[in-house]
Amino acid sequence: MLEKDRIFNFEKIDVEYVAHILSTDKYDQELFEFANEVREKYVGKQVHIRGIIEFSNYCVQNCLYCGLRRDNKKLTRYRMSLQEIIDRAKLIASFGIKTVVLQSGEDFSYTTDDISYLIREIKKLNVAITLSLGERSFEEYKVWKELGADRYLMRHETANPQLYAALHPNDSFEIRKSHLFYLKKLGYETGAGSMVGLPGQTPYDLALDIAFVKELDADMIGIGPFIPHPDTPLANEKGGDLKTCLKMIALARIAVPTANIPATTALGTINPFGRELGLKWGANVIMPNMTPNPYRPNYSLYPGKICVFENDTACANCVKQIIKRAGLIVSDDYGYRKKEVVIAL
Repeated sequence: MLEKDRIFNFEKIDVEYVAHILSTDKYDQELFEFANEVREKYVGKQVHIRGIIEFSNYCVQNCLYCGLRRDNKKLTRYRMSLQEIIDRAKLIASFGIKTVVLQSGEDFSYTTDDISYLIREIKKLNVAITLSLGERSFEEYKVWKELGADRYLMRHETANPQLYAALHPNDSFEIRKSHLFYLKKLGYETGAGSMVGLPGQTPYDLALDIAFVKELDADMIGIGPFIPHPDTPLANEKGGDLKTCLKMIALARIAVPTANIPATTALGTINPFGRELGLKWGANVIMPNMTPNPYRPNYSLYPGKICVFENDTACANCVKQIIKRAGLIVSDDYGYRKKEVVIAL
């Protein structure tokens, strides 16, 4: 029987027990049911839609798993103009979507003032803004928060410091942690999250990821599979599996009951029903890709990415159908994290 109090805990989870859950299929049905019980109690049946604009695929980093890595010379690079980004945000708002996500590689050609301008203009559309720009300066985070940016998403990918260092040249898990905790201090809704199936990753490593989002009290938790990209050093590795991703989503829901957790596009890439299953296992956010063509196919984090050639209306309608098929409700609000006090179930 699943020992619920070892993962649903006010202070900290039992890392060894979480690793055990991840290493066996014995508790899968109980885990699924418990995650849905927690979701029902703390975030209900509403699913929030966030429209993503992937506005630049340039990146100064050289992460071993990522198709946007600096040394990938096969990728056609692009940068959207500020006006193109604003026009896309207007389109997202016109669909009734209440959050615009501005995402890019770590591209410092967009200055502090450029991002500030985007925030000022997009806030006029009466939407929430999520920034996902990688590691920028602490001063920039402060400026953008004061201008009205609501959320900052920066996945930590793995909470194993040695694995993190091996995958991220010239970076460290401690640096990533310092950025995430500073973003929390500034009052951003702060998003972390991990990749499942990285080379050398163990169930204990994945349990550390759950423990870290609990420690951070992450407002958003993005979990998806590692999908090997052919133009990276990890091209021949195996990649992550759907079931482990779903279990990680369920564990994240239980560990941080009020967090907003997306059913990621990567889930839908490894399985046609991946996003629907993610919602059924505890996720409550879905993020349609609203990057315009011809740019969209070149934001190539991993191969085979779904929703690359669909038109915008089709994408917006598709995610609504996914939500309904999962037996959930399309939210029409801004999707801020609920702040109810966590009580025992």
